[in-house]
Amino acid sequence: MNIKKGDQVRIISGKDRGKSGSVLTVYPDKQKLTVEGLNLYKKKVKPKRQGQKGEVVNVARPIWGSKVMLICRSCKKPTRVGYRFEGNQKVRFCRKCEAAT
Repeated sequence: MNIKKGDQVRIISGKDRGKSGSVLTVYPDKQKLTVEGLNLYKKKVKPKRQGQKGEVVNVARPIWGSKVMLICRSCKKPTRVGYRFEGNQKVRFCRKCEAAT
């Protein structure tokens, strides 16, 4: 998977199509990732102590990696990612503007 924690991504399909956010966690074995503030669902939490009220909390669910595109830092557009070697290092680059990301 070519997306890392902290990257900016845009959702390209599903109920949140067109929205963007930063990646919180990546699960490469499942091909999924969690995006901050997107793909939310409501979870009901029971009260922990007597006298305390229960509450409804919004929790971000993982989304398939194929439903997101990386946003380039230099051209600010959703793009595909390529790899090239600069010296001995493998570097990701934007397919639109050729800048390293």
